[in-house]
Amino acid sequence: MRRLVAILAALALTFGAAGVAAAKSKPKPKPKPLLCPPRVLVLSAMPVELGAVLSRLAAQVPRTKLTTETIAGHDYYLGTYRGDSVVATMTGIGPANAKKATEAAFTAFGCKGRAAFREVVFSGVAGGDYIGNVVVPARWTADAGRHVLAADPRMLAVAKRVAAGKPPLLTTAPAGDPACGCVTSPDAVTTIAVTHKPVVEVGGTGETTDPFSGRALPCVPGGGDVFGCTPCAQQTAAARDGAAFAPGVVPFADPAFFTGYFASSASAGYVAEDEETAAVAAEAARRHVPFLGFRGVSDGAGDPLSLPGFPAQFFYYRQLAADNAAIATVAFLAAGG
Repeated sequence: MRRLVAILAALALTFGAAGVAAAKSKPKPKPKPLLCPPRVLVLSAMPVELGAVLSRLAAQVPRTKLTTETIAGHDYYLGTYRGDSVVATMTGIGPANAKKATEAAFTAFGCKGRAAFREVVFSGVAGGDYIGNVVVPARWTADAGRHVLAADPRMLAVAKRVAAGKPPLLTTAPAGDPACGCVTSPDAVTTIAVTHKPVVEVGGTGETTDPFSGRALPCVPGGGDVFGCTPCAQQTAAARDGAAFAPGVVPFADPAFFTGYFASSASAGYVAEDEETAAVAAEAARRHVPFLGFRGVSDGAGDPLSLPGFPAQFFYYRQLAADNAAIATVAFLAAGG
């Protein structure tokens, strides 16, 4: 009996040890992929702005491969950068377009009743202090300061680190690709240098105005790098965009509209003035999604040609401003923004 008990005990120890070894060697199950991976939404108003962002994302190492997805007639450019899923799209010019496009992006990439974006970043141009500077306001207003929307504190902190690192902003204005001929790089031909070294500035209040009185200015098929419907390198949907342009342009046919629009000027007390950011910030705030805006200054001081402000400076320096905003925006994403 004692021998039988000893044999049974030895067998138990042997099989027990084997079971433990098997348990240790058994591979752990792989975590299930997220059904709704958090994404970063990057917005720009005009082809010149979004084109600058896409080209810099694509040029990063490791290379960011971008794919295009059209949802409800709107083009989105998808890729992965530094582990983040990025969705970039164009809003069009003006608050009405910015609001509509932001809503459309949240709908297109919604996830079981919640937002699929972990943050929203705007990259564009604006009126400001010195041409070529990139301004990152801490708050935005759409009603001359009666109400303000604060940018996300964490994102602002990252932007301050980017500013301290002095990203390589451009000083000489590229000629750009105004007609979207796409025969060369927008930065291949340079013109004239601004009178100072551009920097990134974080803080202050930005103002969004609405010269369109609540109407949505339609994009123009083949309208170049300002009024066009897609970034220059992606302008392939002229027939689709033309169908939307024809009825949408009617309210803007009055010459008085353009007289009033081009007579606009920056308001005192604001570090940047544009026509979209506060509208985007409001849509992000409604969904409790963090927001930050980068605005390259296209019209302001530092112009060696002494052009008469907006719109003359804007059309001359738009590519420089868009490039610098994109440089700062991509640096922000790289810094963990």
